[in-house]
Amino acid sequence: MAAVFTLENAHLRMRVDPQGGVVQRLYSLTHQRPVLQDPTGMSALFPMLPLANRVAENRFSLHGRTIALPASPRDSDFFLHGDGWLKAWQVESCSETACVMTLSSHDDCGFDYRAQLSYALIDSALHARLTLTHCAPAPMLYGLGFHPWFYFDAHSTAQFCASGYWPEGERHLPQAWQETLPAHVDFSAGQFGRDEWLNICYSGWSGRAFVRNNEMEVTLMSQAQWLMLFRMCGQSFLCLEPQSHPVNAHRMPGQPGLVLLQQGEETSLSMTIAVNSAADSC
Repeated sequence: MAAVFTLENAHLRMRVDPQGGVVQRLYSLTHQRPVLQDPTGMSALFPMLPLANRVAENRFSLHGRTIALPASPRDSDFFLHGDGWLKAWQVESCSETACVMTLSSHDDCGFDYRAQLSYALIDSALHARLTLTHCAPAPMLYGLGFHPWFYFDAHSTAQFCASGYWPEGERHLPQAWQETLPAHVDFSAGQFGRDEWLNICYSGWSGRAFVRNNEMEVTLMSQAQWLMLFRMCGQSFLCLEPQSHPVNAHRMPGQPGLVLLQQGEETSLSMTIAVNSAADSC
């Protein structure tokens, strides 16, 4: 198993673990504060593939046949976030400020892919890119995502725009989509929000979100149209997760955001997390 390694430039330092392709921590050297950090210190950012989040009953239909998703060692009910965050990635290249890792995965349900994951520190930003290529003769549905854990204390606020959201229902699956955002889940003006469990997916995300405190403004950018928000009561983190599809898209009409890949075809998702001083923000 490849060892954990560090990427660093004049502004940022991060620890990368090839097990799961995770970033254990992203730290601002300029501000002497964590940017990404989960409560356990193990995974501050991980890739989600070949799907993001959960699928109801852990199964879906494709071309008239039922696809039963694999069991997950991390969740008794769902193929949670896929398997990319649980497997060992191969380090293909690594410099002081950038790395490229690859992963091959096959399951009898139809997932058969090769993925490439890159992380690069450029000035005061982390650039991440995930690319997946389907390898099997039979086509398969795919989705991608990133799961960053932003450091978020009592002095922090989050801000982003969306057109609506799915409230969380039983077993963490979405209820019916709602266009009206209640005040405690409306971050269009920027707020800390309630210190409580929150696990919801937003549609019509603008592709940009901000996490601010007295010293830093952290900007999340992605081409993804869906954004997942997760937080827990009493914890100093806020997950803002760009996803290529909404939660349970496999069971929605039209399977929005998912991509049906033929053999040799690929799909990709990129994300940038830029760190600036609060005084520099507009």
